[in-house]
Amino acid sequence: MPSLASIRRQIITCERCPRLRAYCARIARQKRAAFRDQTYWGRPVPGFGDPRARLLVIGLAPAAHGGNRTGRLFTGDSSGDFLMAAMHRTGFASQPSSRSVDDGLKLTEAYIAAVVRCAPPENKPTPKEIDNCHAYLHGELEQLTRVTAVVALGRLAFDGYWRLMKERGIRITPRPRFAHGLVYAPPGAPALVASYHPSQQNTFTGRLTEAMLVDVFRKARKLIER
Repeated sequence: MPSLASIRRQIITCERCPRLRAYCARIARQKRAAFRDQTYWGRPVPGFGDPRARLLVIGLAPAAHGGNRTGRLFTGDSSGDFLMAAMHRTGFASQPSSRSVDDGLKLTEAYIAAVVRCAPPENKPTPKEIDNCHAYLHGELEQLTRVTAVVALGRLAFDGYWRLMKERGIRITPRPRFAHGLVYAPPGAPALVASYHPSQQNTFTGRLTEAMLVDVFRKARKLIER
């Protein structure tokens, strides 16, 4: 299996999805007014965190003006700050915000990845685009040999977890339905904690509160410390 460094290089240079690459490049050129003086990353975004992680956090994709701008998942937007505040309170992150790649943030016992590594228009990747990216998520998990729990942020991340387990020969019938706060521990596989995604659509409406997300990571903490 390729190393995490090798997977990172493969992700950054990936050109498998022309629609996504064109969209990310256009956003990087046009920019948002607030970031007009910044150089956007504009490329696929690799995972990051502790290579000895016991917890894998799976998101959907980089945000157009977040990860696609900064080059790090959940960095530079409100979703990243919301997530990092919860991870900081539960001991997985060194600080409660995620603003830039040089902001000093360090993850402890946690690694953050995504189902798709390019920002998709309207946050809606196609099934083919998800398929094109899946090998990177698979490769990262294979290298993160100490992972014993997974936090899936949203339904697509939840589906990505089950696809990974199927590839490991773990078949659960019937498969649990997605629900915030669900904890499921299939034998011989990393335990799952499901959560709503910390998108503005969820956090601004109160569907996902800070207390709810902190509770998700407290459950994850208990699972890895068993």
